[in-house]
Amino acid sequence: MDVLNWKDREDVKIDKFPYRGKQHDVKGISVRWLSKAGEDGMGYPEYGLRYFTAQPGGEIPIHNHFYQQTMYILSGRFECYQYDPETDKPLKSMVCGPGDVIYLPSMEPHGMRNISDTEPATFLCCICNVYDKESL
Repeated sequence: MDVLNWKDREDVKIDKFPYRGKQHDVKGISVRWLSKAGEDGMGYPEYGLRYFTAQPGGEIPIHNHFYQQTMYILSGRFECYQYDPETDKPLKSMVCGPGDVIYLPSMEPHGMRNISDTEPATFLCCICNVYDKESL
């Protein structure tokens, strides 16, 4: 068993997120890896729990990833975006706040931004690779 305090993990600023072979700018976002296990062969763990901080107006641009993801909003309010996987046009946006849970299946294009101009916002993000029997 490992026990730690989230403040003991390094807060790493994220500058870019890849999407469709291009690097897209990230604004005011940092992450602390609280736990991780395994290796997916692409530089990500098979499982991980992360603590994200979004500065006022902080934004994660459109992106997707192989792993499945669940986010739990701790503080602040985020506008969360879902995009069409064929055209990258916005399909839906929702404002999510403390206590809201967002699930994203593998490869679904998405993004989000802190809608406050004055307060940071935080969320937990759990990632996990789940394989179908056909892909093994």
